[in-house]
Parts: sequence; structure tokens; C-alpha cells
Amino acid sequence: MILIKLAKKSLLNRKTSVLLTVITIAISVMLLLCIERVRVDAKTSFSNTISGTDLIVGARTGATELLLASVFRIGHSTNMMSWQSYQEIKTQRGIKWTIPISLGDSHRGYAVLGTNLDYFSHYRFAKKQPLVFATGRVFQNQTEVVLGAIVAKELGYELGNDIVVSHGAGNTSFHHHDEHPFKVVGILAPTGTPVDKTVHVPLIAISNIHQESSKPTHINHDHDHDHDHDKNNDLVGEPKHISAMLIGLNSPVMALQAQRSINQFKGEPLLAILPSFTLRQLWEILSIVEKALWLISIAVVIISLLGMVTTLLSTLNQRRRELAILRSVGARPSHIFILMSLESLLLTCTAVLFGIISFYAVLFTATPFIQASTGISLSFSVLSSYESGLIASIIAAGSVIGLIPAFLAYRYSLADGMSIKL
Repeated sequence: MILIKLAKKSLLNRKTSVLLTVITIAISVMLLLCIERVRVDAKTSFSNTISGTDLIVGARTGATELLLASVFRIGHSTNMMSWQSYQEIKTQRGIKWTIPISLGDSHRGYAVLGTNLDYFSHYRFAKKQPLVFATGRVFQNQTEVVLGAIVAKELGYELGNDIVVSHGAGNTSFHHHDEHPFKVVGILAPTGTPVDKTVHVPLIAISNIHQESSKPTHINHDHDHDHDHDKNNDLVGEPKHISAMLIGLNSPVMALQAQRSINQFKGEPLLAILPSFTLRQLWEILSIVEKALWLISIAVVIISLLGMVTTLLSTLNQRRRELAILRSVGARPSHIFILMSLESLLLTCTAVLFGIISFYAVLFTATPFIQASTGISLSFSVLSSYESGLIASIIAAGSVIGLIPAFLAYRYSLADGMSIKL
């Protein structure tokens, strides 16, 4: 206890250099924890983007390209699948439900997705969570639109507002469809997925604004979420092509069989992918960036700990007289060794504590912005076992590295400490 008190007083006596060391290590700890939390939660959000969908079908292209376009609204498939193929696949044995998807238009940088009412009934995210309306309802005719949470928030839209979609994905719009305005009738609750950044319109509206279908739309405002088959058909029309289709099977066991059947479809070259499997493949590609960030954060921690040792070593020569006085009043070399080791341990623990506090402060402040800009929802929870292991490793590393100045102090003799060196 006496040595601990001496170590505390010694650190307080050198508060300027100690404070700088604590800040440096604390920042590195905060950076390491932030990167680890973002890595884990990004992977979770990534995996939770789509759930309950057994197959995604589109024109034959790369599996990753099809997944990015249909689920993440990234990129755009140059090839489309015909509506006739969609109708034939829809009636195959074992298929429980299907959702047609048409992409290619945008609204002020946000993707416009044409679909039918099955989208709101069967689309699932996270652990098979359904889409929920924060306000409003599903569209019921070709002039109505349902917005994702981020679209409504960022653009300040409310129920009853009119919007106009544009031809072209992202911020690149070649033509504004001013002659086909849409009225906002529903806003979805946040999901933490690309759904939040999507503008949902009836599939027939996509066909009409591109003059693909001339089938009239039957407008009926008397139905709620449980629409019948005729109403769904009225919102679909007769498009020539769609971008992709989502499929739910009666049994997931049939997924491989259905995938093989669709990949061998004779009507046109199509590709069926398993979303969960393709998501894992895509994450493996992105894992290189994940590992690079983790290595950088580890390097920052190591540099900070080395900075702590440098500070202790630089002050050690000035403390020879102090150590010699301790020896003269009865302190043994082992006491000096323990004292210096305790200083390193206290310094590291204090820095780690401030690093954890800073981590939660950043987490609390940045979570809303990260969720709004990337769709990643960071969990404000206690440190995981892995994160706790990282903290323990940093403390252990700081204690081990602190043995270097402790060993040098151990070797100093009483005569060396009392002698005056010019």
C-alpha cells in the first residue's frame, strides 16, 4: 500500500508529462474500441439486411452484382428479366411467394423501387422482422408512394407531399418525370437497412412513366393492408421487364433444387442466388478492409504504449537522486522495481479507463449520424468479452513494457544516484 501511494504521488508530481501520456493511450484505446464496435455492428447490420428470402433471381450476371443491385441498391443491372419469365417462375412447385422488383429511377439521389403489395407483406429484415409503418399506409394506386425512414427525414417529407422521380440511378438523373407526380401516403419505420433510403412506388407506375404499359389502373381506397389478388394485379400492370424477383419457398430445404431449376431456365438466361450465402461471400471480400483497420488501431495502441515507456525512460535519469534517497531510507532494489512497475500499471489503467469513457461518449454522440449516413446501428451496450479481452491485453502489454524502466531503475546503485553528473 505504501508503494502504491508513492507511485500515485510520483505520477502527480509529473502531472504534465503523465497527462499527455494518458491522453495518447486513451485516444488509442478509444480508437481501437470504436473500430471493433463498428466492425461487429456493421457485420450484424450487413447480415440483417434481408431475412426470410430464400432466393433472389435476376438476369444472368455476377452473384455479387445481383445482390448489390437488388438488396443494397448499389449499381444497376444492364440486363433485365422478362415479365413472362417472372410469371412462369412464380407458378413453379414449392414457391410460396414472390416479390417483383424494378429499379433504375431515383429521387434526389435515393433509389426508386417499383414493386407490389407482396413487398410489404413478405419482405423481412434482421431476424425476420416485418416492415412497419411509422405513419400512413401502403400505396393503393399508381399515383401514391411509400418512403423509407431516412428519405422522409433527410428530405423533410410528410404525408400528402408530392414528389417527382427521375430517370437514372443515384445523383445522375437524365430526365425528370414531372408529368407523373406521386403523393406520399406512407412512411416506414427505421430498419437500419437500405429500405430506409428507398422510395417505393407501384410497379405499374414504373411501367407507365416509361410508357411500357397502357393497362388502366383501377383505383380503390377501400382496402387496407390485406389486399386481394385483383388489387395486387392492378398495382402491377403488364410490365415488359423487371430488375429482379425475391422468392420465398414452402421449405428452405428446397432452395438448392429451386436454384438449380431457375439457373437452367430455358426461357432466358437467369441467375438465382442464395442471399445468406452471397452475403457471406461479399463480407469476406470486405474483410480485407476490416483487417486493415484493426491492424492500424493495434499499431496506434502499440505506439502509444511505446510513448509511455519513452516518457518514463526520459524522466528516469532525472529521478536517480529520488531513487537514491529511497534506497538510503531503507528501500530495497526490489522495492524500486515494484514502484516503477506500479507507476506503469497505474498509468496504463488510468489511460484505459479514460479511453473507455471516451469510447462511450463518442458512441453516444456519433450513433445517430452513423445510422443516418450508413444505415449501421451501433449498439450502446457493455463491452463484449472480446472487447474486454482487448482491454486486458492492453493493460498487460502496458505492464510488461513498463518493466523496462523498472529493470533499469533496479540496477541503479546508491552511489550512482548520489553522484553529481555534469
